[in-house]
Amino acid sequence: MTAISTSGLTKRFRGGQLAVDHIDLAVPHGCVYGFLGPNGSGKTTTIRMLLGLAFPTSGSAALLDVPMPGGATTVLHRVGSLVEGPAFYPFLTGSDNLARYDAADSTADRATARARIEAALDQVGLLAAAKKRYRNYSLGMKQRLAIAAGLLRPRELIILDEPTNGLDPQGTREVRALIRQIAADGTTVFVSSHLLAEVEQVCTHVGVMRTGRLVFQGSLPELRRTGAVRVTVQTADPEAAAKVLTGLGLADAQATEARAHAQAEASAVLGDTSPEQVCAELVHAGIGVRGFAVTSPSLEDLFVGLTGEGFDVSA
Repeated sequence: MTAISTSGLTKRFRGGQLAVDHIDLAVPHGCVYGFLGPNGSGKTTTIRMLLGLAFPTSGSAALLDVPMPGGATTVLHRVGSLVEGPAFYPFLTGSDNLARYDAADSTADRATARARIEAALDQVGLLAAAKKRYRNYSLGMKQRLAIAAGLLRPRELIILDEPTNGLDPQGTREVRALIRQIAADGTTVFVSSHLLAEVEQVCTHVGVMRTGRLVFQGSLPELRRTGAVRVTVQTADPEAAAKVLTGLGLADAQATEARAHAQAEASAVLGDTSPEQVCAELVHAGIGVRGFAVTSPSLEDLFVGLTGEGFDVSA
């Protein structure tokens, strides 16, 4: 059972550009799934196909086990979304904008509209600004109002396309906290982003896009395990230390000579050997160990390795 699934989903535009290239998404129910990649990697095009706003060239997609776009009328009332930024009437208040949005939903209960609008505004922290005109909202408030529009009815799945794009740090924190709250209520959240802070602090699962292809998919711990862990030894004899590391089967053993007042080092990819065993073997070989460290690659390093491009790491 998955909240979102695709099989060979592909989109080629008329000019020949291959925007999405045979991707197989599997988004578990109840997770916060970070859909990541540099700008132009195919994230928004994929989201538009998932929601029936664009038709795939080939392949298939399903939301909550309902095929799309054929099942749009039967499933989209269970799905909230924010795609390519909010669009509201600037001269209307926040609550009036939501009322118009709700009125356009033929499946919504008119008798409960007022209560549902107030509940949605309260959930995103905008109840006190309900009578304020939209044009006077900050960018963060506008993003939260757009998310409120997706929460006017109980949703099993929320799809958010770059919800913190252009926000200042305070606005970003507000939206991030809202995503946590939505997930805590049992809703699956699918959020596209290029901010690594969102991934580390919010997401439980990730899918990484590169030039239209899905180059990684899995839980955040699984992503971390794809990186090589290195052991670094500070010693007066880095060459000898490097030979011991090689003899233990560690890969890419290197010796770095001391420069100025820096300590000479030897390092290698740790692999399956335990750090305790490495340290014991160095001491047994008569090598003076002045410092010993085990380091894992950062998320930024992992993403650069997967996509070949840097990511915005700001919050």
